[in-house]
Amino acid sequence: MGVEEQKEELEILESIYPDEITNISDTEFRIEIQLEVTNDEGDDSEAPTIILNVRFTPNYPDEAPDLDITQPPNAPKHPYLDIQDDKSVLLSSLTDTMNDNLGMQMIFTLVTTLKDSAELLITERQGAKAALEAIEAQKAEEEENRKFMGEAVTRESFLKWRDEFRRELAEEEQRRKEEQEVEDKKKGRKEEKKLTGRQLWEQGLVGKLDEDEGEDALEGIKDLKIEAAS
Repeated sequence: MGVEEQKEELEILESIYPDEITNISDTEFRIEIQLEVTNDEGDDSEAPTIILNVRFTPNYPDEAPDLDITQPPNAPKHPYLDIQDDKSVLLSSLTDTMNDNLGMQMIFTLVTTLKDSAELLITERQGAKAALEAIEAQKAEEEENRKFMGEAVTRESFLKWRDEFRRELAEEEQRRKEEQEVEDKKKGRKEEKKLTGRQLWEQGLVGKLDEDEGEDALEGIKDLKIEAAS
């Protein structure tokens, strides 16, 4: 294909990418490619734009064109794509396409392939991050669950727990009895100090007190009579 055929392909590309293509010369140009990606939740970064720089070689398309990949000046850094680090990977993704299309116009196909490769690279990295976060979340959940699960119950651990439980019950019962005994003693002393009339009656103390008082009264009367007679 001669110069006329190269010029024809360039005109076709200008009609396909009227706002994206910039001509540098009759044989050299660049095409801006706006990638379409879905951001992570909470990520408001702009979708990246990459630039495919093309230079027709004298024997194009019977031989591959010279290609380079750049990005617009002052483009914001994207979390999943770095042109400096990823350029070799992206250029390698175009090798098979160029080899398969030798002898034919191929720039449109190269642009499509490059766009797909870059978007796939971003998607794979997003998926890897999501998978890593899921693994970390699962580890954290398992660790949290272990706090509530405790150790596995065996016959030995159950018997140990049972003996400890019984010992604690016995100590609690003994403590309760001792407290009750102390309370009963305090209550008994208080009742001994002050008995009600009913309690005195029930315990037979009222009659005894009356008899004692009656005898004392009679003795007093006798004494009075004797003194009066004398």
